[in-house]
Amino acid sequence: MRYPLLSRIQRAGDVKKLLPEELPVLCDEIRNFLIESVSATGGHLASNLGVVELTVALHRALQLPRDKIVFDVGHQCYTHKLLTGRRAGFALLRQKDGISGFPNPAESDCDAFIAGHGSTALSVAIGIARAKKIKKEPGKVVAVIGDGAFTGGMVYEGMNNIAMLNNLIVILNDNKMSISKNVGEIANYLTRLRTDPKYFHAKAQMETALESIPLVGSGVVRMLQGGKQVIRRGIYHSTMFEEMGFQYIGPVDGHDVLQLSQMFRNLQEQTAPLFIHVVTKKGKGFKPAEENPGEYHGVSAFDLNHITNPEVSPKDSFSTCFGSKLSELGNSCRELCAITAAMKYGTGLQYYKHDHPERFFDVGMAEQHAVTFAGGLASQGLLPVVAIYSTFFQRAYDQMIHDVCLMQLNVIFAVDRAGLVPNDGETHQGIYDPAFFSQMRIETYSPANYAELEYWLTELVQHGKGPRAIRYPRGEEKPSMSALGCSGNLFDFIDKQTDSDIALVSYGAETEEALAACDLLLQKGVRADCCKLVRIVPLPDGICQALSQYKTILFAEECVQDGGVGQQLCFALQQTGWQGRFLLHAVDNRHLLHANVPQLRKDQELDAASLAGHILSVCMQPDKEN
Repeated sequence: MRYPLLSRIQRAGDVKKLLPEELPVLCDEIRNFLIESVSATGGHLASNLGVVELTVALHRALQLPRDKIVFDVGHQCYTHKLLTGRRAGFALLRQKDGISGFPNPAESDCDAFIAGHGSTALSVAIGIARAKKIKKEPGKVVAVIGDGAFTGGMVYEGMNNIAMLNNLIVILNDNKMSISKNVGEIANYLTRLRTDPKYFHAKAQMETALESIPLVGSGVVRMLQGGKQVIRRGIYHSTMFEEMGFQYIGPVDGHDVLQLSQMFRNLQEQTAPLFIHVVTKKGKGFKPAEENPGEYHGVSAFDLNHITNPEVSPKDSFSTCFGSKLSELGNSCRELCAITAAMKYGTGLQYYKHDHPERFFDVGMAEQHAVTFAGGLASQGLLPVVAIYSTFFQRAYDQMIHDVCLMQLNVIFAVDRAGLVPNDGETHQGIYDPAFFSQMRIETYSPANYAELEYWLTELVQHGKGPRAIRYPRGEEKPSMSALGCSGNLFDFIDKQTDSDIALVSYGAETEEALAACDLLLQKGVRADCCKLVRIVPLPDGICQALSQYKTILFAEECVQDGGVGQQLCFALQQTGWQGRFLLHAVDNRHLLHANVPQLRKDQELDAASLAGHILSVCMQPDKEN
């Protein structure tokens, strides 16, 4: 048996049956399993390798599902899933009919909350902990937060609301800080001392006794507490968290599973919210991930026997095309700045940083700040380009309205991972930005290939005005789209038949399916034209006139139906007096799978067969006049 200890864990709580001396071996088995499994399926690797011991120790001390673990972002939950009996599901990790790469209560009652975006765990944990207080329910609530999440302001908003929550434990998973030998030893000694239950009882009894002394008691207590904070400031700089209301513990070695287990057991009795600073190494146990943790954060499947860099923006991708072209434009446009939110490599901006470091800004997990910061730059005559994934732009909705659109500032939004996104499921789909950009009347372009991306990005930089956006999918261009080249038009008819009264209309990556649907229809003897939009907000001038000749129009888009481009085109056509049949295929966001893009399109009836099938079913029906 390859994983003898891991195989003994079939459900939550089984890890408690192991002997203490077996825990380090279990951690090795988990780490090896994750490396082998994720190399075969893809997934988040480095972050999970870093929290193996921490997660094992939590499961040893907590009672799930009564106690709750809330993972920030959630992609570091793989060990948690293994310890709650989901090992078999890793064969289809992040694939259709497999387990999610994030926590999901629908998958297990040991998963407290869906988590796909960063800096949210503390607010969620506070809500759950407060609910336990209101309902008088027992149990601890633990929020596991990476140091990167502390670049997002929501964490600090949550810290203002922790008062009296002695059932809340916040664990800072710090995988960047190194601790010197002397400071580490002193901190470890104090940690052992302060996590002993005797410490809590003695502390409470001493403060009660001192405060009972007439006139001077409370003053003595304040003096002792003040002296204690001075010492802590000198040793491990903890006062910020303590001033927020936490009892600070740490730094703690995040890879000493026995020490962690003992510490968490000792913390069953607490008198205040706890903040535990745990130091880990991202990618631990897999040398390539230890040396390049960012590059092994989220990976596609890779060959363990031939290790290469698995997942910086691939050389052939829309992200790389965008990043390379933007860097080129930065050579002649000295006002051009590039901003991203902890996604330098994912958005292809590593090229811009290399060529124009003084005009490149990575603001961390702070999309709201990124947009308002861009507004500030633009107000002073610069031209900022904010490159963020579509799913994360949602977090800056108010800032786009209030801090860019109200003053019509010169800001370009580069929307990466637009449309349906593989594997990460409901939390990472880029299906909302066309709708909310249209609400703000932000001029928006959706190229279908590299040539169009380069052309329209150049146009937006050199000739654009006010807030504007360009959106593009994850991955590489498809051959059928590459063959279209770039006309420079705001819309094109790319497959036109003689005497056709049916049109299929789409934009961006979904154009591939519309074009393929026209071919399927032709095989059935049905002629249909294919129209591709490039500018989707506002609708191109002349588009309604060009489409008014058709009796049936099918519009397909990888965007939510309500407020999407299709609804707006339908309304615009009706306003001109068009009385044809309008068929809309858009995303139903009530159910979103973690699957690859072809599977997602099929599930959402956005694949060529579904589009063609709908047209054929309509053709079988009699005309309205009959």
